[in-house]
Amino acid sequence: MDYQTLLIPALEEAELGFSEGGVPVGAALFDAQGHLLSRGRNRRVQDNDPSIHGETDAFRKAGRQTNYRDKILVTTLAPCWYCSGLIRQFNIGTLVVGESQNFSGHLDWLREAGVNIIELNDSNCIHLMQSFIAQSPEIWNEDIGKCNCD
Repeated sequence: MDYQTLLIPALEEAELGFSEGGVPVGAALFDAQGHLLSRGRNRRVQDNDPSIHGETDAFRKAGRQTNYRDKILVTTLAPCWYCSGLIRQFNIGTLVVGESQNFSGHLDWLREAGVNIIELNDSNCIHLMQSFIAQSPEIWNEDIGKCNCD
């Protein structure tokens, strides 16, 4: 599986979110063969809804699936507790993470639950989030940036 290629729609969503003034986290959900089921982005600023994270947006847009264990969730940033809980609740089998440098997320907790984690350390994802944090620290610190989640 070419995980770098699977990152492309998630990164496009993150870039779109950034251009809209939102938090640049994008995500995409794929089936086991790598076919795109859905894509989404963090829209909590744009829609004034704190529950629309990139992962939840892509998850909702995919519609009901009968099995999630064989699904691949791709996200540009390591997931927060909220999105990590979604991954565990629905037993998503594989998580591809664009980057975990700007936010380390809860990858060990997901690994403990048997989630296959692929970290790409993608420079585009890293730089996009760094740009956002520098440009909009007040938005970043509304939830993820101030998170003392460990």
